Amino acid sequence: TNAKPILLLAHLDVVEAKREDWSLDPFTFTEKDGYYYGRGTSDDKAMAAIFIANLIRYKHEGWIPKRDIIVALTADEETGDYNGVSWLLQQHRDLIDAAFALNEGGGGRLQDGKRIYNGVGASEKVYVSFKLETHNKGGHSSVPRPDNAIYELAEGLMKLEKFQFPVELNEVTRAYFERMSKLEQGQTAADMAAVSRGDADAAARLSQTAVYNALMRTTCVATRLDGGHADNALPQMARATINCRVLPGDSADEVRNAIVKVLNDPGVDVTWIDKAKPSAPSPLDAAVMRPIEGVTDEFWPGVPVMPLMATGASDSLYLRNAGIPSYGVSGLFAELNDSRAHGRDERVAIPQFYDSLQFLYVLVKRLAS
Repeated sequence: TNAKPILLLAHLDVVEAKREDWSLDPFTFTEKDGYYYGRGTSDDKAMAAIFIANLIRYKHEGWIPKRDIIVALTADEETGDYNGVSWLLQQHRDLIDAAFALNEGGGGRLQDGKRIYNGVGASEKVYVSFKLETHNKGGHSSVPRPDNAIYELAEGLMKLEKFQFPVELNEVTRAYFERMSKLEQGQTAADMAAVSRGDADAAARLSQTAVYNALMRTTCVATRLDGGHADNALPQMARATINCRVLPGDSADEVRNAIVKVLNDPGVDVTWIDKAKPSAPSPLDAAVMRPIEGVTDEFWPGVPVMPLMATGASDSLYLRNAGIPSYGVSGLFAELNDSRAHGRDERVAIPQFYDSLQFLYVLVKRLAS
């Protein structure tokens, strides 16, 4: 047919892991006590293995899809965009051009072994960092001055700590809170239903929970601090790194302007460390969402599909900016409080891995038919 392809995307690179931090060798694939252990098992080698295994299975079965299926296993997701998806889009767009993509960024959640929801990542916040820097002529510490680079920077950081960006919901986060309100109880359930209608009091209460606060607004937080050059010298410079996670609807320039306004101090320089372009959420298109919901209900009756906005970032950013909607969906379930991606003893439960294998086998067939 003339239908554009589906892109199945996974990255093969992983973050650092130190042997002394793990109970097992992080770079030796290990099966133990019902889990697969190793750096990258959940982020993102499980999906890479599943896509390839299912592609081989389709081929052996002689199945011919009505639209092409492209599998891209890429590098540099964890460390940058030098040789990964961004490079492919710039240099070889034709190889990965698609109607939409399935990528990491979703997955199911368990609570004490019970399936709560199957998440679909349709949006994500964008990583932007700024350097805050103050300067002073310094001097000998035995003769303190009323102006001090460290104190001036500290005052600015305290202002930023108290500042909150406004609440802004998009199609994805509004759907998330609406659907989560049916799974929660009491005041939390009521607030989730109300915040999607613009209730400021509900938003204020939900903001007291860090993860909900991060879903509702752009956030900026101090992550690094440096200053001075000697114990017995007044500091000539103080520097802080502010890491921001920007909502898709906000621009990085607007975020920087807000920081400058909050600081209200021309003595604090605010400069870019890196700058990224936010991407619009992928539409919750029925042509994609209905098959996901249908296959989810076939595998796990009664388990809802939950649209998600990731507070971190993935390669879906580049696809969305290139006009390729991207959806994080895997059917790979994990306990709510046992996320080990990037952490110690990263692992995937073996039964959940094989459920995901079969789920994606059926889903991709459905989407390509």
